[in-house]
Amino acid sequence: MTRSAHRHDAGAGAPAGDALVVLSLYVSGPTPRSARAIVNVRKLCEENLPGRYTLAVIDLSQTPALAAQHQIIAAPTLVREQPLPERRFIGDMSNSQRILAGLDVVAMGG
Repeated sequence: MTRSAHRHDAGAGAPAGDALVVLSLYVSGPTPRSARAIVNVRKLCEENLPGRYTLAVIDLSQTPALAAQHQIIAAPTLVREQPLPERRFIGDMSNSQRILAGLDVVAMGG
């Protein structure tokens, strides 16, 4: 399984309260769509949740059983695991306003 996690400890993003936002991004191999999703999510988090998030990138092509275990029906899929309730987003994560709204995050500078 390819899994990378990032935790950043400084910043002033604006999720509900001061809660750490725990995200998992499920991708399927080294495809252009997967690469775009990774870049888009990391940029979105760095710009809007600096120091306030963890991000795990899980490659389902390496561990396909995780798709069923975590009920992932399409890739890329971003899952907000914390704070509850869990939320899911499917696609290359290019619609940052939709993702921010779904994450309950106020865009920085806007």
